[in-house]
Amino acid sequence: MRPLKASPDWGYAWGYLVNSPRKYPQLTGGIFAMALTDVAIRTAKPRAKPYKIGDAGGLYLLVTPAGGKLWRLKFRIAGKEKVLSLGGWPDVSLANARRERDKAREALAAGADPAREKQQAKHLAKVAAANTFGEIAQEFIEKRRREGMSASTADKSEYYIRRMGPVIARMPIAEITAPDLLAVLRRIEAKGNYETTRRVLQLAGRVFRYAVATARLTSDPSRDLRGALTAPQPKHYGAIIEAKRAGELLRAIDGYEGQELTKLAMQLSANVFVRPGELRHADWSEIDLDGALWTIPAEKMKMRRAHQVPLSRQSVELFRQLHAFTGPAGYVFPSIRTRTRPMSENTINAGLRRLGFSGDEMTAHGFRAMASTLLNESGKWHPDAIERALAHGDDDKVRAAYHRGAHWKERVEMAQWWSDYLDQLRKGADVVPFPERDAR
Repeated sequence: MRPLKASPDWGYAWGYLVNSPRKYPQLTGGIFAMALTDVAIRTAKPRAKPYKIGDAGGLYLLVTPAGGKLWRLKFRIAGKEKVLSLGGWPDVSLANARRERDKAREALAAGADPAREKQQAKHLAKVAAANTFGEIAQEFIEKRRREGMSASTADKSEYYIRRMGPVIARMPIAEITAPDLLAVLRRIEAKGNYETTRRVLQLAGRVFRYAVATARLTSDPSRDLRGALTAPQPKHYGAIIEAKRAGELLRAIDGYEGQELTKLAMQLSANVFVRPGELRHADWSEIDLDGALWTIPAEKMKMRRAHQVPLSRQSVELFRQLHAFTGPAGYVFPSIRTRTRPMSENTINAGLRRLGFSGDEMTAHGFRAMASTLLNESGKWHPDAIERALAHGDDDKVRAAYHRGAHWKERVEMAQWWSDYLDQLRKGADVVPFPERDAR
């Protein structure tokens, strides 16, 4: 072979050699090349077409017309020529490029394909990035939405995930350990939010088990935290259940001087006693004012069954007042910031605090306890009719279906009686003791 004549343009000579394997077969793979220097790399200028400047052992620098300088390694495996990308200069220095070349050649000597291994590593990194705890948690919640999870429960689940913070949300789920999870929960627990901590742990466990079921995790780290957290003390919702105090509450609500929607929400809560989340997510498409009926779809209900609420004359009138503010479409109680979201879950409780009722005295959920207690004490209504009005679940589906139909007429009568009774309490009339409950 005729030796190369020294030339300042080694890139041109190298490009000619590495692209002429038939003329110079012994150079295939870049075995014969002048060693590169940092000066040569720095001073290499772009041309109209890409060209190569060789180093040794198959390593070369590809200079692009745009001025990019990219490290490439040419090698053969099973008789097939391949090229491996090692990054760009100056992010990858000459010394680092040579180290990567040596690693690749060691892999070749062991029978591995470095290009294939890099491709697999890139794929695994991409999969890991998509399999963060936050991504999988959102995927799990969306799955539960499709299965009928109520909007309020889904919102609450997303809130609990946010309470865990951005750090763990961005971690690949397979890398999260029990100590990682415990550190997050301890921060919530340190604020005295023991019930919230318990609920966050429960939801995290469901997300981890979903990841196990979908082959993205081998075991649930939350299971090792049982007994590690402070157990919350059972706490009942604050509720006024005495008739006289209920009258005081109703009069206070009528005198509320804050937002009109908040006042109407409290008044309607007393009359229909649905769950606070069901009230906040009420949509005008569900309300039939002419038929005096509110049909709450299954996906908004805690028990995942559609619920029909008969409306008294007073409830219809409250809805008509609301219609002037927020009708005829969308949320009945939209957020004050945007009509695309419902009223905040804290709005009614904040209204009650403004009226002077503490959380131990009365809460948004307390209207249900007030209705349940006073309806049962009246002795006028069958307990099953009251339970159906409260939309409590029945494990016996056949029995539940029977009672839904059997007590509808009674529920319609009960809804009107209840609103009339609230009017009586509101006026401060003498409260007549209820008679003994009729046997029905």
